[in-house]
Amino acid sequence: MKLYKIKKSKIDNKGRGLYATKDIQEGTKIINYTGKIITNKQVDDSDKYDNNKPIYLFTLNKRYTLDGDFSWNTAGLINHSCDPNSQYDGKGLKIWITAIKNIEKGEEFTCDYGFGFDKDYKQFPCKCGSKNCCGYIVREESRWRIHKKFAMRNKKNLVNNS
Repeated sequence: MKLYKIKKSKIDNKGRGLYATKDIQEGTKIINYTGKIITNKQVDDSDKYDNNKPIYLFTLNKRYTLDGDFSWNTAGLINHSCDPNSQYDGKGLKIWITAIKNIEKGEEFTCDYGFGFDKDYKQFPCKCGSKNCCGYIVREESRWRIHKKFAMRNKKNLVNNS
């Protein structure tokens, strides 16, 4: 029996997500993230990989990247959350989605996409709705920068409105 089923996502109202078909214990490998292994040079040279459309790339090492932008990559349906219940685990040229906490039957699988904080961060709004959501799909280690940016903006607004 598969550990997941595809349903309409509660996070991405326009899209689909993967949901647990049974209770899953922390540490369980859920699904393999599949795709085509390409060189990092191919990523740099191709128009396919720009920020104007969904990106399903994983850097495997200094030389290779996994392109998961294929209809047969079911793991590509896992949505981002700022409070994820699973993570990407890579070993060599293979990536698994693994539970990082116990997941209940019917719960949507989520991962932190791990996007960096750069000039393009506003192109990727987050819709996860978790308590610690910063509003953008940015890796956990960088979210403080967005929180700080908004805190400074709010502070300026308070001073200007006084």
